[in-house]
Amino acid sequence: MTQSRVLIFDTTLRDGEQSPGATMTHEEKLEIASLLDEMGVDIIEAGFPIASEGDFAAVSEIAKRSKNSTICGLARANYKDIDRCWEAVKHAHSPRIHTFIGTSPLHRAIPNLDMDQMAERIHDTVSHARNLCDNVQWSPMDATRTEHDYLCRVVEIAIKAGATTINIPDTVGYTYPFESAKLIAMLLERVPGADEIIFATHCHNDLGMATANSLAAVEAGARQIECTINGLGERAGNTALEEVVMAMRVRNDILPYQTKIDTTKIMNLSRRVSAVSGFPVQFNKAIVGKNAFLHESGIHQDGVLKNVQTFEIMRPEDIGVTADNIQMGKHSGRAALRAKLKALGFDMAENQLNDVFVRFKALADQKKEVYDEDLIALVKDEAINDENDFLQVKRLRVVCGTEGPREAELTLLIDGVEHSTDTTGDGPVDAAFNAVDDLFPHKATLEVYQVHAVTEGTDAQATVSVRLSEDGRIATGSSADTDTVVASVKAYVNALNRLIVRRQKTAPDSDVKSVNYKDQH
Repeated sequence: MTQSRVLIFDTTLRDGEQSPGATMTHEEKLEIASLLDEMGVDIIEAGFPIASEGDFAAVSEIAKRSKNSTICGLARANYKDIDRCWEAVKHAHSPRIHTFIGTSPLHRAIPNLDMDQMAERIHDTVSHARNLCDNVQWSPMDATRTEHDYLCRVVEIAIKAGATTINIPDTVGYTYPFESAKLIAMLLERVPGADEIIFATHCHNDLGMATANSLAAVEAGARQIECTINGLGERAGNTALEEVVMAMRVRNDILPYQTKIDTTKIMNLSRRVSAVSGFPVQFNKAIVGKNAFLHESGIHQDGVLKNVQTFEIMRPEDIGVTADNIQMGKHSGRAALRAKLKALGFDMAENQLNDVFVRFKALADQKKEVYDEDLIALVKDEAINDENDFLQVKRLRVVCGTEGPREAELTLLIDGVEHSTDTTGDGPVDAAFNAVDDLFPHKATLEVYQVHAVTEGTDAQATVSVRLSEDGRIATGSSADTDTVVASVKAYVNALNRLIVRRQKTAPDSDVKSVNYKDQH
């Protein structure tokens, strides 16, 4: 690897998925991994194999399917974790084991190990991993709050034990750019053998400096950036892949580094991760936000019309945002829809296209203009709400206003059988959710309810995201519709369907039909 080459290590499927409510299904993980592989990501951290049978199965299948990327699994510093990790990744054409332990005073206190005991465990576990796999990454968790002398000591131990990549995590987003750079420079200078391995940087965004800290580490000699799509991750998230990649591309004059990333695939991946995680991208998010290439100020609009470079430092097409002259409406046919969807990053099979086309026509009859965002919402909704789901919304009618009760009449298909009810609530959404609960009683708690307008105008589609929790299980559901209440109920039912699936996985013998839902024909 040349000194100017920076490896991109994507941990959307591991660290990103740890963000509360962002849990993905097996099929969704495989899809995202395939897109990352196609985009040119060097290393995909596919999951934490010891965490669950589902995680193991996903990592194992991703390893078998990968064509270009190295597939990595995470393991704590013990033999059982490492062995399980190796079982999951060993089928990859290029496997990696990533093992870690917390080295700061706060983290050393958790397993109650003194410095010498921890150093011995690091040596033993890294050696064990290297005996299984010749590509081993080691991380001193909370490295930025670890004493420098001790950090140098354990990094040297890990290198001598066989680690080929040393990752320096800013686990809690505590550090500052010049500190991030100084830490990497110190390790390269003080640790024997440091020049023979790759240093990585893994930054969290608690103070909003993850991108800056990652790039500072690269300037100091790190040659691997750990990041996630859309900056997804615990708390305030991780370093955003799209930000560091485009920063190195746009400012290559001062950041003279290269990656293998096909940047034209960024926007499609951003949209897919947002859809499957249920985490919408903020409008003013750098690179992939809805407003990233929009101009409303008269001065800005005038400047862009005369010379786009006056107010844009990168082209929309660089990240896969296409501009064309096809205006979609009720007279558009399948060929136009297929071409438009392909331009938006969706290459659909014939049966999928037919399903979306039917819904597109229905939407076009309701709206004056069908925007790209509307089509993306349709595709997402088609992928999320399956006709084979245990629960399906058949009919919904709501009554609301300043006077009288807010009422919802709902018919659900429950395992293929129609059940109906009529309930009231504080508002139309509350009444409709009460109707779902009346037909399908459950113990799940509604943690998040979010509504976002897909486009402008009173006829805009609403995208609704719902997060439910039940006995430690978390599920996110989403849906889109020009009727906000309909979108809300479909999102709620979608989340319940996901909870049912997770309930079956964690308790295979449980019967989802055991709930006492009632028939009110």
